Amino acid sequence: MIRMIDLEKFYKTGAGKTFVLRRISIDIKEGEFVSVMGPSGAGKSTLLGILGMLDSASGGEFYFADQLVHKLNPRQRTELHKQYVGFVFQQYHLLDNLTVYENLDIPLSYRDIKKAQRETIVCDILDRFQIVGKKDLYPTQLSGGQQQLVAVARAIIGKPKLLLADEPTGNLHSSQGKEIMDLFKRLNEEGTTIIQVTHSEFNASYGSRIIKLHDGWIVD
Repeated sequence: MIRMIDLEKFYKTGAGKTFVLRRISIDIKEGEFVSVMGPSGAGKSTLLGILGMLDSASGGEFYFADQLVHKLNPRQRTELHKQYVGFVFQQYHLLDNLTVYENLDIPLSYRDIKKAQRETIVCDILDRFQIVGKKDLYPTQLSGGQQQLVAVARAIIGKPKLLLADEPTGNLHSSQGKEIMDLFKRLNEEGTTIIQVTHSEFNASYGSRIIKLHDGWIVD
């Protein structure tokens, strides 16, 4: 499903180049559950952003579902992201001017799904996450944990083939965090490919493989 060959990410500075990722080569098969671990500043979130086609690499090759991502322009990458990827951001990235219901409807609106069917899907996910009573509230009216639940719900509502999660349980109580990880496990067993960035050994134990980064390099 995913292949990266010698992928690099750097920023040009007065002194030359500052590398965030160095010669990343990985293969991820469809249906895997992979955890990316490493200390702060290792390049984990940058790697996840490139995998999700929200950012581009500075060099190397990136293949996703037979697409040459490194050859695509930003608009083409965005369309590929909308079609295949669900993303749980560390900082939620909910739209403050939209209600919880409207935030959940957005990923469905990108697809050819009729309004009545979208309403049914949104209502089902609201019930599944026990946030029906929050559907008319705006993100700023929610606690951090509630915003995280909405963000996870939004990421999975379109049944993406690839789910990317950046510290998905960071703002949740331990019981809520376990529920989310159990949900991820079920989604993976149903065929969703999952890549998560985590500092938690407990969360990583849900996956089948760990990729460790340090100073932008894969070390294990």
